[in-house]
Amino acid sequence: MPPGEPFIRPEWIANNLDVIWERLVQHIGMTATAVVVGFVISFAAALLIRRRRRATAAVIGVTGILYAIPSLALFAFLIPFTGISFVTAEIALTSYTLLIIIRNILLGLDSVPPDVVEAATGMGYTRPQLLWRVELPIAVPIIVAGLRIATVTTVGLVTVTALIGQGGLGYLIVVSGIKGLFPTAIIVGSLLSVALAVVADVGLLAAQARLTPWARSRGGVP
Repeated sequence: MPPGEPFIRPEWIANNLDVIWERLVQHIGMTATAVVVGFVISFAAALLIRRRRRATAAVIGVTGILYAIPSLALFAFLIPFTGISFVTAEIALTSYTLLIIIRNILLGLDSVPPDVVEAATGMGYTRPQLLWRVELPIAVPIIVAGLRIATVTTVGLVTVTALIGQGGLGYLIVVSGIKGLFPTAIIVGSLLSVALAVVADVGLLAAQARLTPWARSRGGVP
């Protein structure tokens, strides 16, 4: 930062509200896409594991390897196939959600008391009815906990995709840092990223409360 440069420049914020808004919307869109796609894949994988427990090691092993790959290394691997694009960013972001969500879905479904399953089966529930009307409602708190972790993690990871031309708010952080510009853009990008993570977490917690009204009657949502 040049000598005498103010730490915060309100006039820059005022003059670039359209840019900030555009990057914020892009950040939200990239996060939502990765989490939704990740949840769909994870849900299918979790159901597969429940039907074929022998697949557990393979699925958890592959998703664990994906989760352990550094983001820049994963970008470098994907770029020759999908280019420097939104698709590359989303494949990477989605891959980091899988391990977290799959584990929580399995944990949630496995936490359903056996006597509840037995009672529902005795009442004539089919396997799909048992899943959608008994097991999933009981598993919601644990599943949402996984979604909260995956979402907050993804909000942070989206900023890194600025290195391949994406990144939403990460553009303000990374590009300004690389160019050695004044810190206002970096501060704005960082604060909005943190605020977005907090809002997403609170929103998911509120959604959990709506989906599990019986939990409130027992003393609140965990």
